[in-house]
Amino acid sequence: METAADLSAYGLVSKADMARMNAFCVAPPEYSPQRVVAIRTGVARMSQQVFASILNVSVSTVQKWESPSAAKHPSGAAAKLLHIVETKGIEAIIA
Repeated sequence: METAADLSAYGLVSKADMARMNAFCVAPPEYSPQRVVAIRTGVARMSQQVFASILNVSVSTVQKWESPSAAKHPSGAAAKLLHIVETKGIEAIIA
């Protein structure tokens, strides 16, 4: 990012490209069980089984994410996919 910022200062990287690079570098937020449930039921409107299949994780994993007592949270690619679903809708990953 430092190099891109330097190139941007010299006008070699556009503001739009800088915005895209920033989006890639920002870590997705942590997802509480309530937030995962809200994304699955409110945004995606899917059962745990279908949602797990779309995210390419097991149903058990989705159940653990949604369970307050499990203390398991989405991370890595799954967290990024949840972020995309939350911000752009389920269509962004299944279209």
